[in-house]
Amino acid sequence: MSVAVISLVVFGASQIGTPGPANMALLVTGARFGFRAALPFVAGVVVSKQLVIWPVGFGLMELAEQAPGIFAALKWASAAYICWLAWKVANMRLEAGRSVAKAPGFAAGLLVHPLNPKAWAMIVAGFTNFVSPGTPALQATLAVAISFLALQVVLHPIWSYGGDRIAQTVAGKPAEKYLMWALAGLTVASVLFVLFGGESR
Repeated sequence: MSVAVISLVVFGASQIGTPGPANMALLVTGARFGFRAALPFVAGVVVSKQLVIWPVGFGLMELAEQAPGIFAALKWASAAYICWLAWKVANMRLEAGRSVAKAPGFAAGLLVHPLNPKAWAMIVAGFTNFVSPGTPALQATLAVAISFLALQVVLHPIWSYGGDRIAQTVAGKPAEKYLMWALAGLTVASVLFVLFGGESR
């Protein structure tokens, strides 16, 4: 009855540090509003994964087995929402947004991971692959929660800072629209990978 913490952290880093809907949102927010203005949103995104981890750790997956249709509908609804956000990103321009719009705050960040299929897949994989059968729910959930939280505190701000630096380079230039299209495409690709790639494994 234990948790393979080192392996869990390596797995978490490979997931949290790579492109996905959450990191694309962080990148775009940093690009559009600047790193400092994006920090409340970053904090909300970090905390939002806990809103998924703790219910999963204390039996949400058992409910999913009893009512799979509900969870399948939620998965596709979440994917549709993120694709809609990607469409908005594709048509967003950085220069004007920095001057007139207000950056999303902590509350907006709290919505990111509950609506993120990649986050759900990663958390479920964390519990099923790195937690020994029979491990108490509190021990298992605490290990997953702390491991992922520590990784997010380090890695998520990097994405927003990267967006800020990118914006300094391309805002108002012809390359800007291609960058936004590329970010939107990566967002959609990450969702499709979770929806279809995860089902094939």
